[in-house]
Amino acid sequence: MLQASEDRADALFHALADRTRRDILRRVFAGEHSVSTLAGAYDMSFAAVQKHVAVLERAGLLNKRRRGREALASGDVEAVRSASELLLELEGIWRGRIGRIEALLDQSSADDTRRGGATHTEKSKD
Repeated sequence: MLQASEDRADALFHALADRTRRDILRRVFAGEHSVSTLAGAYDMSFAAVQKHVAVLERAGLLNKRRRGREALASGDVEAVRSASELLLELEGIWRGRIGRIEALLDQSSADDTRRGGATHTEKSKD
């Protein structure tokens, strides 16, 4: 289960790492677009845009459906929520580390005060 979750995160962030793919996502979250309409917005070949769309689709960030001969793309908000949740988890780990560092500094300062020595703040003024 963890491996599948990590593979999904890899695919999400790989897809989001490209500026063109992020722009495509912005467009398809604003409304459904045909891949050919998307391709017209970029200075690259239709095939290149199709490849970007395929990366987004494999990552689960974008869904495609057929309407006749057209491929219509729309964004998948659940995948974006998944990426957001992972970033929040990482932020929580980081904030926990900062909290532990602050606690250590406070403890060190309290120890200095109990021993009658200068506090950390006073030491830094020297």
